[in-house]
Amino acid sequence: MLKHKTGYVAILGLPNSGKSTLLNALLGQKLSIITSKPQTTRKRILGILSEENYQIIFLDTPGILFPSYLLQEKMMDDVKTSLGDSDLIILIIDVKEDPLAETLLSQEFVKQSVLNSKKTKLLVINKVDLITQEKVTELIKNFEAKKIFEEVIPISASHNFSVRRVKEEIIRFLPEGPKLFPDDQLTDANERYFVSELIREKILEIYRDEVPYSCEVLIAEFKERENSKHYISAEIVVERDSQKAIIIGKGGAAIKKLGEVARKSIEEFLQREVFLELRVKVRKKWRSDENLLKSFGYSKKE
Repeated sequence: MLKHKTGYVAILGLPNSGKSTLLNALLGQKLSIITSKPQTTRKRILGILSEENYQIIFLDTPGILFPSYLLQEKMMDDVKTSLGDSDLIILIIDVKEDPLAETLLSQEFVKQSVLNSKKTKLLVINKVDLITQEKVTELIKNFEAKKIFEEVIPISASHNFSVRRVKEEIIRFLPEGPKLFPDDQLTDANERYFVSELIREKILEIYRDEVPYSCEVLIAEFKERENSKHYISAEIVVERDSQKAIIIGKGGAAIKKLGEVARKSIEEFLQREVFLELRVKVRKKWRSDENLLKSFGYSKKE
């Protein structure tokens, strides 16, 4: 009789290396928002994959970076917490941006905390559809020679190529143990969180430059109504009046477009019609304000 396996798996990597895309592919559904912009993920998100003989609890984390303001410090705190909580570590690299993982492996946090960890480490080489098979083979040999990783796995997360092998290797190294969550639980986050993230995803897609990074989305009201559309009121928090003007746009055109695409995405997620109301508020330097960050759900430093 097969013994049951359960464990926490931290997915770590540089911003925009494909962590969230990999998580979604492993789970077989969208849990983390994905955009082409770096630093899309701000908070760690927990994704649970349950089968008869195993339960994998994935920890999708913000990208590893050197923090330049308080919000980024808290993002890195989430990365460190996930590393500490994990039974197994997946390091993921973007084969076009960092093919030899020189940037990733030179990060102080990676050198001091990840590489020195005695936990099992798997290296995932992502986006291999963008390079030749010869180059893939060369990279695998290069990383295997370092003897840092238990396995080196070439994948394309966006094309679902070799994602199954990642799952198989995770299961191989998972510790034995009972299930920690019910079979039908996919995450520890609630609907409000996902709605706010879907709105932020559309902000990242629609607006340019620094504006999306200065935005936070808060759900002020979420009313479930049986005989009519759900009512959702969301606040988009920015740091400056000029950013508020950009979000709203001339004659309200930009925020109207944002509302339309965000509503469609939310309705697809909730599987029902919603009435979405968006408002923009200015909170100066919120990304460096401890109290505001705490009120926005970012953990307070001990």
